Amino acid sequence: MIPTQPQSREECVIILDYLPHGYPFEQGTMKSPIAQGLGNEHLTLLELIPKKGVDLQPHQEAYIGEGKRETIHHIKGRIPIDKLTATAKNELKQAVEKVVDKQEARFVQFFNKAQPLSMRMHQLELLPGLGKKHMWEVLEARKAKPFENFEDIRNRVKLLPDPKSIIVKRILAEIEGNEKYKLFVS
Repeated sequence: MIPTQPQSREECVIILDYLPHGYPFEQGTMKSPIAQGLGNEHLTLLELIPKKGVDLQPHQEAYIGEGKRETIHHIKGRIPIDKLTATAKNELKQAVEKVVDKQEARFVQFFNKAQPLSMRMHQLELLPGLGKKHMWEVLEARKAKPFENFEDIRNRVKLLPDPKSIIVKRILAEIEGNEKYKLFVS
């Protein structure tokens, strides 16, 4: 028997939209409040049921882990990007930027640890705007010493597009389901 890995769960979300009266297209009189959020760790889109009497705001962080939750009653489940409200879609890019800013070391580590996918393709080439030439420059620069932050990458790899913005673009493409390989979204 193969031991199963416990499924990793999100601990915190960034609220993208809060609908205090539920979805407008739902039928019936008992509409419950609903929130849509982006997970901080695995960058998953989630539908959440807030606790009674709680008012949520876009970009507010909410704890959804196993411990005592202050604002969220329970997680309804994952939600595909096409089911996001217009507000949630508008807030998504800013929420992803917030995650990348707060976890800069995690994304810089990707530049330090990225490996080949095959004989012809490298993980770095999956980033938008990064071709073979930039890939080789990143590999050479990280041989000298690991990158410390986005500014360090920008200074040591000439003519590289802004590392933060290419990470954000890649995450958004993965959330939209446009990518074969998942680098950051699980």
